[in-house]
Amino acid sequence: MARILPRSTRWRVALFAALASALVLGLGSYWFVQSLRSGLELAAVRVANEKVAAVAGLLEAGVSPADVARQLDYGGYEITLGKGKDSGCPENLDQGGTLIEDKAMVYGPGCVVGLPFPIEGGTESVTGTKGGKYFVRAQTALDPVGLETVANAEHVLWGAVPTAALLIGAVAWFAVRRSLRAVGAIRAEVDGIRARDLGRRVPVPDSGDEITQLAVTMNEMLARLDRSAQRQSQFTADASHELRTPLASMRTQLEVQLAHPDRLDWRHSFENAVLDVSRMEALTGDLLLLSKLDADQPAGTARIALADLVREHVAARLPRDGIEVRTEIHAGPVVQGHAGRLERVLRNLVDNAERHASSRVTITLTADDGHGVLTVRDDGPGIPAEHRERVFDRFVRLDDDRAREDDGGSGLGLAIAAEIARTYGGTLRVAESRSGARLELRLPLA
Repeated sequence: MARILPRSTRWRVALFAALASALVLGLGSYWFVQSLRSGLELAAVRVANEKVAAVAGLLEAGVSPADVARQLDYGGYEITLGKGKDSGCPENLDQGGTLIEDKAMVYGPGCVVGLPFPIEGGTESVTGTKGGKYFVRAQTALDPVGLETVANAEHVLWGAVPTAALLIGAVAWFAVRRSLRAVGAIRAEVDGIRARDLGRRVPVPDSGDEITQLAVTMNEMLARLDRSAQRQSQFTADASHELRTPLASMRTQLEVQLAHPDRLDWRHSFENAVLDVSRMEALTGDLLLLSKLDADQPAGTARIALADLVREHVAARLPRDGIEVRTEIHAGPVVQGHAGRLERVLRNLVDNAERHASSRVTITLTADDGHGVLTVRDDGPGIPAEHRERVFDRFVRLDDDRAREDDGGSGLGLAIAAEIARTYGGTLRVAESRSGARLELRLPLA
C-alpha cells in the first residue's frame, strides 16, 4: 500500500499543524459570520415586532386600516381580515387599490398594504388583533450596512484562514527542525559509538526540554553499558586466571607422572587432580549462577521461613575443627524467595565466616522494620573499613586470604550472596562490629 503521509517528522508535524489550525480557524470563522448574521436577523425581527405591535395597537384603538396608513410614516406591513383566501385582498396586488400619500395602498376597508411590501429577504412578524377582526403582518429588511460588513468579513476570512494555517504549519516546521537538530547530533554521535569507545557521550543541549532529558538518559545508558563492558572484561580475565591455575597444576602433575612413571605415586597425583577438578567444577558452577543472576533469569519463588532455613542448614553442616557454629533465633520472619538460592546465601556467609573465625561463628535471626535480618558474625580479625565495599566485588580476596589460597574460596562467595539478595529486593552489607566481621542480610517480609 502506498505511503500517504511523508516520512519526515518535520513535514508530518507541519502538515498536522496546518490541517488542525485550518479546521479550528474555519469553524471559528463560520461561527463568527453566523453570529453576525444572527445579530442582524434578531435586530430585524425586533423592528418587525415593533411594527406589528404599533399597527395592532392602532387597530384595537378603533382606527380604521386606511387611517392607520395615513398616521404611520413607515411601510412594510399588511392589514387584512384573515389569512389566505379570506384575507379580503385581491389575488393580484399590482392591480387596483388607492395610493395614500405614496405610503400605502388601500384595496378595500379590510385590506391595506404599507409600502414597500413584501420585502425580499426580510424578516416577518405576524399577529392578530384582539377580537380577531384584523390580521397584521410586518416585514423588515436586514441592515444593509450590517450585510455588507458580514460579506466583507466572509471575504477576508476566506483568504485569512488558509494563510494563517500555512503560516502555522511553517512555524511548526521550523520549530521542529530546530528541535530535531539536537536529535540529529545525538543520532550521529550514537551511530559512531562502537564497543571499544563506550566512553564517548552524546552532546546535551541547554534547552532544558525533552530533548535534553533524552540526551541525559542516553548518556546514563552509555555509562551503564561502559561499566557493564568493563565489568564483563574484568570478569572474563579473572575467570580465565582462576581456571588457568588448576588446569596448569593438573597439566604439570600429568606431565611429571608421564615423564617419571616409576618414581612418583600415581595415586597421589590422581588425588591432586581430583581436587583440581573439584575446584574447577565449583568455580564453573559459581560462574554459571552469576551469569543467571546477571541476566535476571527468574527462579521459582515461595514463602520461605528463615528460621527453618537456618536450623536445617546448621543441622546438615559438617563441623569444622576448632570452629563452633551457634544460632540465636529471636524471630521467625517469612520472606519471598527461592529456597535453594537463599540457602546458598547462608552457606556462603557461614563458609566465609568459618575461614576467618578463630573459634566461633554466630548466626542471628531477627525482624526489623518490615524486614527479616540475618546476621553472621565471626570472632576473627574482621574486615578493615576501607575494604567493606570491595569484599562484594567478584574475585576479590584480601591479602591474608590469598596467602591461604589452599582453603580460601575463589572470591565469588560474597559477590553471589549480594547478587541473590538484590534479586529478592534485599541488601547485604558489612555492619559495624567491635570484634570480628559482621555481615548483615536484610530481606523484605512476604
